[in-house]
Amino acid sequence: MQSDMNTKPIPILMFSNTTVRSGVEEHILELLRRLDRRLFRLHLACPNVLLEQYGKDIPTDVEVTPIMVEGPTDVRGATRLARILREQKIGILHSHMFQASLFASPIGKLSRVPVIIETTHVRETWRKGWFKSKFVIDRFVSRFVDHYIAVSEANSRYLIEEKKIPAHKVSVIQNGCSIERVNPSSAHPQGIRASAGFSRENLLLILMARLEPQKGHRILLEALSLLRNDWPQVRLVCLGEGALKEELIRATRDLKIEKLVHFAGFQSNVGDWLAAADIGVLPSFYEGLPLTAVETLAAGVPLVATAVDGTPEVVIDGETGLLVPPGNPGAMAEAIGRLAREPGLRRNLAASGRRFVLERFTIQRQVEQSSDLYLSEWRRKTHSTAELSRKGVIRAREI
Repeated sequence: MQSDMNTKPIPILMFSNTTVRSGVEEHILELLRRLDRRLFRLHLACPNVLLEQYGKDIPTDVEVTPIMVEGPTDVRGATRLARILREQKIGILHSHMFQASLFASPIGKLSRVPVIIETTHVRETWRKGWFKSKFVIDRFVSRFVDHYIAVSEANSRYLIEEKKIPAHKVSVIQNGCSIERVNPSSAHPQGIRASAGFSRENLLLILMARLEPQKGHRILLEALSLLRNDWPQVRLVCLGEGALKEELIRATRDLKIEKLVHFAGFQSNVGDWLAAADIGVLPSFYEGLPLTAVETLAAGVPLVATAVDGTPEVVIDGETGLLVPPGNPGAMAEAIGRLAREPGLRRNLAASGRRFVLERFTIQRQVEQSSDLYLSEWRRKTHSTAELSRKGVIRAREI
């Protein structure tokens, strides 16, 4: 046991190339918060604009480097990342999303980083034509990646069956959420509805998602316009920022529902907003395993979501929520109307959804599985004989 406690922590660098704080960025933040410091020395490299959005939420012991690699011709960004990897003696480079791994993984290999990991997070429907069908670049980059983390079973099938990543290089670690972050018993919903311009008599829908095409906001707005005659008390709050904000505001005017919708921007106190809501909605066109779905159910809020990718792994139709086809405003409106009509169903789905998440989708499970994978790959690639293990540290702590 003594060797466990004396082993030097492995330097691990989380790399993200995104500029908007959303589910992926919360995933990274939870790893930075919760990974055992006796096992890992933690670093974060990401664009400065994302660091500004993180603010003081990043743990103070995490070494932070503002960096963005803007493309294959960004020699300055690539050189800076390589210098960080060498100077900090990074042992594990973990890139989040393919577009980050595309640049970072080859740089990591050239910089002699022992372990390189990629989490893809979503099925990449933004690809078009040859770039979509061949995945040649992905398979080339996979030569530099030692292991892939799939956030859902659907994400794993995408990597193996479509990208043709070898199955032995893929492990499923489903997204988990911080239960205390959305615990309804500790939430403070007072004043939330009033801040959005709504009353207690309104049936409040909540959508927590970036304002981007993937998330299907326009479909939900069309569904809301279909609902307003039968359910004039329905209102919608959208949490999140993104490129479509002005376009979506115009859409509410075109649909004559501007008084029914409030765009609240990014909110860190999501538990308070969820506690103020009656129904959660997620009209995405594609997902990995949506953290917002996990958080909504953990908060005890019934959820209507689209049956895409990993979403049905957490939203089980008729048991933990209701599922509808993507891109179908009528089906979305019908499902929301059903929950509006049946408060008993809302309560049952809310209770079963919360139980399901507490059993299967906790952040503790996600972090433990991630830690075990890091250590396993470290031992495999470095042929380390040190008895460095998460369980060993836990046993030592108990002693």
